[in-house]
Amino acid sequence: MSEPDSHADDDADAGGLRTPIVAVLGHVDHGKTSLLDKIRGSAVTAGESGAITQHIGSTAVPLDVISSMAGDLVDPTDFDLPGLLFIDTPGHHSFSTLRSRGGALADIAILVVDVNDGFQPQTMEAIDILKRTQTPFIVAANKIDTVPGWNPNEGEPVRVSKEKQSDRVQGDLDEKLYEIIGQLSDNGFSADMYWRVQDFQNNIGVVPVSAETGEGVPDLLTVMMGLSQRYLKEEMSIDVGGPGVGTVLEVTDARGFGTTVDAVVYDGTISEDDEIVVGGLDGPIVTEVRALLKPQPLAEIRTEKQFERVESVAAADGVKIAAPDLDDAMAGAPVRVVRDRDVDEVILEVEEELAGFEVSTAEEGVVIKADTLGSLEALSGTLEEHEIPVMRAEVGDVAPRDVRVAETAGEPINRAVLAFGVDTLDDAERLADQEDVEIFADDVIYQLIEHYEDHVEAIETAQQDQILDNITRPARFQILQDHTFRQSDPAVVGVEILAGRIKRNSNVALFDGDEPERVGHLKSIQDEGEDVDEAGRGDRVAVSIDGPTVGRQIEEGDELWTELPEKHAKILEQELKEDITGDEREALSQYLEKQRNRDPFWGK
Repeated sequence: MSEPDSHADDDADAGGLRTPIVAVLGHVDHGKTSLLDKIRGSAVTAGESGAITQHIGSTAVPLDVISSMAGDLVDPTDFDLPGLLFIDTPGHHSFSTLRSRGGALADIAILVVDVNDGFQPQTMEAIDILKRTQTPFIVAANKIDTVPGWNPNEGEPVRVSKEKQSDRVQGDLDEKLYEIIGQLSDNGFSADMYWRVQDFQNNIGVVPVSAETGEGVPDLLTVMMGLSQRYLKEEMSIDVGGPGVGTVLEVTDARGFGTTVDAVVYDGTISEDDEIVVGGLDGPIVTEVRALLKPQPLAEIRTEKQFERVESVAAADGVKIAAPDLDDAMAGAPVRVVRDRDVDEVILEVEEELAGFEVSTAEEGVVIKADTLGSLEALSGTLEEHEIPVMRAEVGDVAPRDVRVAETAGEPINRAVLAFGVDTLDDAERLADQEDVEIFADDVIYQLIEHYEDHVEAIETAQQDQILDNITRPARFQILQDHTFRQSDPAVVGVEILAGRIKRNSNVALFDGDEPERVGHLKSIQDEGEDVDEAGRGDRVAVSIDGPTVGRQIEEGDELWTELPEKHAKILEQELKEDITGDEREALSQYLEKQRNRDPFWGK
């Protein structure tokens, strides 16, 4: 795809070219992990939470492997870059928060979109992040093998396979692909099929693929290598011998080594016996590398059990670091080699980088817990977008002290702990039941927030219902002609409800012009001889009103109103308008109009 630059050798002399770091993003179930599985020939999906990859791993795919998979599409002599390093993110949140020196850790991204579903909520969130971080990306339009009538051609370049399909199947696929291109256009990106794109810096290439059959995978790898070689080569030039800089992907236990960190090294070299500074829960940890463990190429760092011990690792690569005192290391935190620098200077660098992970908290709000710094920041950011305040945010499992903090919240909706990708300790569970604190746990951020929002809605609905039960509702009704059954003590008359609902034990008013006058108290309602609590628009019922005499204070034909206290009218208009019926709103509006003709600020 691209000719090597004439000064490639100069770059190599100055230091070296590191492997570009590739992130894979996309909506749940659109095939992110399946696509990587196809590339690396492993089955990470098995055993993952709901088949969604929820933790981060890395897979090194060397140039010779790419060349053999891509066949004629890639001539390895065209490339100086050593291959590609895929970070298998559980989605865009980890991508957006795993940072290198404040920027996105990934150099380039693949956005996986299901050709049948097109853009979904997480696709949109991923697009927003790619825009914000200005990360170059290509679109893998996945699941082309599900187009009805598709004839699979295992592992073939997609253009070759597409040509072998019937005209109808080709037409159906094109329609789906152009829908995705249209959605990209709606989001401000110029896009086309990758083979039509001349300038990948200004246009997004769409690569049709099947994670199931491997069709289009050669094209995907070719485009990734070509883009990296052409546009990222300068950024890939590093000082290989310099002190290593990386990011912790995950903190894990390794048999025989205790607590280790899985990390991606994106600059310099890290060696056995190097002094390193790692971001921790309570600040930077200074320790010494005891062992560096590397999976074989194409082996995924989390699932590969057989690690090879190496003396050093140069950027960019995934590595498991064994060292003392790593129990409090945090996923998403920086790793820096000290080497010939002052350790205090490196500690300061790590502190500054950790300070970039700020979660803004409020005096009143929910408690959030997450498995990594990146997840915590991502969860906090998403809650902010949903206008959900956070009172405390920490990395780690849900413990009793988290429940105690949540218990202090003043608002019932804030008596909650939102836990992303972490466990809840048994005694915390028991305490939460005892103290009426809700714990929500999920491994997918947007689902976690949905569960919490459903809970809030249930609480607010219950509160609204309670308020509505205790508030006087508007109603307008008319005394029917020839329907006086008793003149007074109490007056019993037949009425028709014109708007709203009348209820027992409410005050009744009659407007003399715009001046309301209370005429009595509605004691009972009878519908065809049966006592009822209320009656609504269109009903004709008999009512008993304590206070007036028919023929004096009230007359047949009079229009009466349920008298609204000013405070109730204000709440109805300002807070509960959507919770009352259309004809109640009509009655309220007419009642307010009459009152405000007399006093423009009534009920405001």
